[in-house]
Amino acid sequence: MKTKRKKRSKKTSRRGIYILPNLFTSASLFGGFYAIIAAIQGRYEAAAIAIIISAILDGLDGRIARFTNTTSHFGNEYDSLSDLVTFGLAPSILAFLWALEPFGRLGWLAAFMFVICGALRLARFNVEKDTMKTGYFKGLPVPAAACFFASSVLFTSSVSGFAEVKHIIYIVMIYILSFLMVSTIDYLSFKELDIKHRKPFNVLVSIILISIVIAYKPKILFFLIMLAYILSGPVITLYRLYRKRSPARLTFNSLASMGDDKDIDGLKDQEQEIIR
Repeated sequence: MKTKRKKRSKKTSRRGIYILPNLFTSASLFGGFYAIIAAIQGRYEAAAIAIIISAILDGLDGRIARFTNTTSHFGNEYDSLSDLVTFGLAPSILAFLWALEPFGRLGWLAAFMFVICGALRLARFNVEKDTMKTGYFKGLPVPAAACFFASSVLFTSSVSGFAEVKHIIYIVMIYILSFLMVSTIDYLSFKELDIKHRKPFNVLVSIILISIVIAYKPKILFFLIMLAYILSGPVITLYRLYRKRSPARLTFNSLASMGDDKDIDGLKDQEQEIIR
């Protein structure tokens, strides 16, 4: 009897789920759903703020799961489904109602492009997350793309002069963000950021100063921070390509000055392989 009870208890424990991280995921999903409702009602700033808050909650659920050792396959799948609604569907609906509706079919196709690229990005991440380079994401993370768009809504609503060109800016922005999500451009990942152990005193001072600066003009400065992150991916990629080409180019120039044609031809092939 006791052995049967033990087996039953083990089965039920395996079938159970961890509550705490999934509560944060559910709260993030609620924020995405609220953003959709707010966008339909014409409260675009409230929708943008809800998406940003959901991104914060989405970052906390995984960190809490790692801190408490409560990561699970169920939590990973639930988080991906939540991200698709919160950072794929909600921003696309907000984009269409905020700026893309005047374009008609081209506008809702752009909104759908954002959704489908977000779904593909999440699917690729789930398949390749065990083989990805530590410290980097392959392609723009979906929450970052959604946060950048939400911050741009808050930015344009607080700064005058964008009313006439708003629609053109946003349809170009949506297509660019969609491409960056499914690209192979590396973006910095902050998942491995360690805050449990001791850090230099200057780290705490820097965090406080950055928080004060953001609090002064949150709509403008948060947009600038997200813009810097969006641009960081292409900058990192171009810098890596430059570093790969520089050693090969220097060796090629030095050998060319010596005038050995065979070695030059072989070095050209090596240079092309390095660039690839």
